[in-house]
Amino acid sequence: MAKFEIVMPKMGEGIIEAAITKWLKREGDLLEEDDALVEIATDKVDSEIPSPTAGKLTQILFEEGAVVPVETVIAIVETEGEDVPEPVSDESNVPDKPEEDKETSAGKENARKLSENHRFYSPLVRSMARNENISPAELDNIPGTGKNGRVTKRDVLAYLENRKGTTANRSRKISADVPETTEKEEKVISSLPSVNTDSGDQVVEMDRMRRLIADHMIQSKRISAHVTSFIDVDVTSIVTWRNKVKNGFLQRNGEKITFTPVFIDAVAKALHEFPQINASVDGYKVIYRKNINIGMATALPNGNLIVPVIKNVNEKSLLGIVKAVNSLAQKARQNALVPDEIQGGTFTVTNFGSFDSLTGTPIINQPQVAILGVGAIRKKPVVLETSQGDVIAIRHIMILSLAYDHRIVDGALGGLFLKRLKEILENWDVNTEI
Repeated sequence: MAKFEIVMPKMGEGIIEAAITKWLKREGDLLEEDDALVEIATDKVDSEIPSPTAGKLTQILFEEGAVVPVETVIAIVETEGEDVPEPVSDESNVPDKPEEDKETSAGKENARKLSENHRFYSPLVRSMARNENISPAELDNIPGTGKNGRVTKRDVLAYLENRKGTTANRSRKISADVPETTEKEEKVISSLPSVNTDSGDQVVEMDRMRRLIADHMIQSKRISAHVTSFIDVDVTSIVTWRNKVKNGFLQRNGEKITFTPVFIDAVAKALHEFPQINASVDGYKVIYRKNINIGMATALPNGNLIVPVIKNVNEKSLLGIVKAVNSLAQKARQNALVPDEIQGGTFTVTNFGSFDSLTGTPIINQPQVAILGVGAIRKKPVVLETSQGDVIAIRHIMILSLAYDHRIVDGALGGLFLKRLKEILENWDVNTEI
């Protein structure tokens, strides 16, 4: 029998880990190719992962609720066939390898031996052991405080502190170099001030998605230098046009037409003229995106948010955008989005007006550099300039708020983008056909 490793798949740009929410198969179960194996979740989407091969599920390496880095082995399946034996060579007849090659070979050999031990070690622990030259025999003797006696990162760090010749500074360096996994939430919680509770207070744990959203928002504020600019827009022409076409559109297409597709269409036009806003930052490098993929923040029935993405908006007709918006919104509410539908965004639109809010200061959806907030449309008295002089008229006014990353988007650029977006919306043709 051969062993096949099931790994946590990549779930999109910027996603480095996912939570295992439910195993659909148990150890010992027989699998067919494409059988539903496990349900996983990120801060953006829940997904069902199929088995890429037929065989017998012999090992489940992470429990439900575990947060696992992408490309980490999460299960072992035994398949038909035999393991390919490693080639055996007579090292006495092989010329000496360069020191660098010896180190590389030693690392690979150490990793192979570690994986052959009867005791299970996570990829994180194995990586630490290789980096610190902990032999398999040493690792076997480290007491494990994890479930079923498994060795955790904390156990390895404690061992390194106690090992002769290992200093606290060295342990801290290892802690910084190794990616955080299950300890991440503990570190976040320990860094927060304690909050007192009073009699009658109700304490409720955040659900998995709310925790991930919270971490994502804090990370964005730490990464980007947020600045928000505002502008008001007269959308009377758009309101008039929608009132004129909405009933006929519903009869012809069996679905409603909202303001959101109009705003997304206008944003795509403005981004085409201001490609500096359709960008990402990678260290000191700026990535100007070729495609205009606009995410639309969507509220879920449980109060959480998800951001499905409309790809290549500038290449779609208004009808195509309407259908994409309606389809993605419905899928989001039904928890039926697939990973491809929530990744690859280059700019995001969030609609505060859905809840009658005038405006807001949205947080950038990393790794993008800007996000547009759309406020509620309200009737207001406005001064209009006419050939006969200024008059006061009732108009439909909306406030737009643009939050942008001041590392690469200056106030002038952000202001010009907003101004152009205002012009596009205010000059909407009431005779537009759809």
